[in-house]
Amino acid sequence: MAEMGKGVTAGKLASNVQKRLTRAQEKVLQKLGKADETRDAAFEEMVANFNKQMTEGTKLQKDMKAYLVAVKTMHDASRRLQDCLAEMYEPDWFGKEEMDTLIEEMIEKEMDNNLEDTDTLWLDYHQNIMDKSMTTLDSYLTQFPDIKARIAKRDRKMVDFDSARHHFNSLQKGKKKDEAKIAKQAALLEMAAPSWAQGLISAHQVAQTNLSFNQAEEELGRAQKIFEELNVELQDELPALFDNRVGVYVNAFQSLAGHQEKFHGEMSKLSQNLNDIMTKLEEQRELNEETNHSESASSPPKSAVTNGSDDKLPPGFLYKVKAIHEYAATDADELELKIGDVVLVLAFDNPDEQDDGWLLGVQESHWLQNKDISVKGVFPENFTQKV
Repeated sequence: MAEMGKGVTAGKLASNVQKRLTRAQEKVLQKLGKADETRDAAFEEMVANFNKQMTEGTKLQKDMKAYLVAVKTMHDASRRLQDCLAEMYEPDWFGKEEMDTLIEEMIEKEMDNNLEDTDTLWLDYHQNIMDKSMTTLDSYLTQFPDIKARIAKRDRKMVDFDSARHHFNSLQKGKKKDEAKIAKQAALLEMAAPSWAQGLISAHQVAQTNLSFNQAEEELGRAQKIFEELNVELQDELPALFDNRVGVYVNAFQSLAGHQEKFHGEMSKLSQNLNDIMTKLEEQRELNEETNHSESASSPPKSAVTNGSDDKLPPGFLYKVKAIHEYAATDADELELKIGDVVLVLAFDNPDEQDDGWLLGVQESHWLQNKDISVKGVFPENFTQKV
């Protein structure tokens, strides 16, 4: 027998082609209403549930994979952010050593009696989701392709069964007509044939009719058996598979939620450590600003100490300013200003007496002429600029 390919003979190929043609012809007759079709509403509902279940499971698997990619991306972004913080954190800032421990050593800490770090937390989180939730979904979805193929096979065998049934019914209905036809033909033959051959001719014609009928009946039996075996198996498996989806979804999301809770709980502790360092750094900055302001208000500038001209400046001298706006004094303790006046700014004897936005000083021209600060007064700072 001629070979048509690996494991495929010409006879097998011809048989498959004939099956497809027969099924196509049967489907056309059913659609045209010229042949009845085996229908099972309950099974059709099972198949609809199966298709819905497979679609939902596939989408969940896809979204879970996307979530895992997002976790890895977030891990990489978090690491880069920590590296950036380590690079910009200046040595003289508060908590430099703590920050080095927090970032460079990835925050070693005790958790469940094991030393773990942020890298380990991210990696464990990703791996746990992969091992538990993702594996559960992957295993759950592996059974769908086989069942889908068996549903398709069951549909094909149902068409074969319908075709064999219709063929058998057609032969059964035409059997009586054939028998009458054979009897008529036999009567004609008997008149022409010798007496010894008349019985043989009649028996041969009946045998030919019975052979076709028996073959159709056997084919119907085989088609029905194959169809019913597949049908019964699927009717048992499909409802069980549909009910099983609840347990799969519960396990997948319960595992995911549990690992999320653990991961974010541990990460929140590390985030709190970082927040504490930032808070203390801000407190130190504010304290340094207050200290520097107090020192500048109570001490003369270094230039006044080092240039040998202390004896030429009034006590408590801080710096000079020039008036950029005129100011008319409204009280006896205020200093009147004209544009261009140079004023020697003095420290308050009691810093608590200084109002925000106001300075104490004496006109430079008066000091140079009289070496007297009895005429000192306060004036608005924003009417002047340093020189």
